Amino acid sequence: MRLHSDSFEHRQPLAAEFALGARAGFGGNRNPHLAWDDVPAGTRSFVLLCIDPDAPTDPALVADTATPIPVEHPRGDFVHWVVADIPAEVRQIAAGSCSDGVTAKGKPAGHDAGGVRGINDYTGWFAGDAELGGDWYGYDGPYPPAHDLREHRYFFRLFALDVPSLGLPARFTAGDVLRAMQGHVLAEAAIYGTYSLHG
Repeated sequence: MRLHSDSFEHRQPLAAEFALGARAGFGGNRNPHLAWDDVPAGTRSFVLLCIDPDAPTDPALVADTATPIPVEHPRGDFVHWVVADIPAEVRQIAAGSCSDGVTAKGKPAGHDAGGVRGINDYTGWFAGDAELGGDWYGYDGPYPPAHDLREHRYFFRLFALDVPSLGLPARFTAGDVLRAMQGHVLAEAAIYGTYSLHG
């Protein structure tokens, strides 16, 4: 299975139009175009994830904008997009079709590319924020700390599954999806784009 995008080249920078954060504030927060082919026989649905594995693990350091975050600082995953139960006949997602602009308190539950939206990690990040706190469903793009010296990578991972639905609850996370699809993955394809607000 092969995954590609007309919005960015593999291992190359994402434009600010696809990011939640830009140098002057919010970015365009549009989802990038994605398309795939060479789908294995027996595919009955797809799962799509977008994960940044370069997120700083110390919230205090993130909050301290006067102190640069070193490249070698320990990192963890930050989920930007999770969609399950994408129909087997779908082969692409148009740019801006699932997210176009910033929605305070997050987009509602719903569907992307015919699949079901899960919540992303901005849900936890903005928890307790009066203006932004809420359940953030669907795609919300990069917003790495401007004082982070590491360039972040954003992995778009597509999984072909042998079941039409994972039977997930109405409110689910990427972790729920990863557990539910164990034993059902026929193939995986991935590409990544980079993004940084430093410098």
